[in-house]
Amino acid sequence: MRLALVFALPALALSLPPVLAADTPGAGDAARGERVFQRCYACHSVEPGESAGLQGPSLYGILGRPAAAVRGFDYSDAMRRRADQGLIWDAATLDAYISDPDSVVPGTMMSIPPVRDPQDRADLIAYLARQSKPQD
Repeated sequence: MRLALVFALPALALSLPPVLAADTPGAGDAARGERVFQRCYACHSVEPGESAGLQGPSLYGILGRPAAAVRGFDYSDAMRRRADQGLIWDAATLDAYISDPDSVVPGTMMSIPPVRDPQDRADLIAYLARQSKPQD
């Protein structure tokens, strides 16, 4: 019985579908995410407090931050409503938002096309996480 189990487990493992790293929030590559961020750069910064002249708020410190929390930025009514409902930007919420902004914040003003590729989203979130930490 034991011998049959030893041989059956590897065969079972080979028959299961692979689990992609991109399906797990936070499993991205920050270096690749920096390239993905180029889509966001026209409207967003990753510098602390930098939003002047930009269409979107700074994304510095976004992970763990409540929605509509950058002081001095004029958020849309839709984003303020979601903030009032307790929206917090964690990896899963960011992943959903950049995949389909209207599904997370109906009526959002974010106009860039959604990031459809799960690996690109994971990489972008990894980059934002890295940019949100003090650099040595």
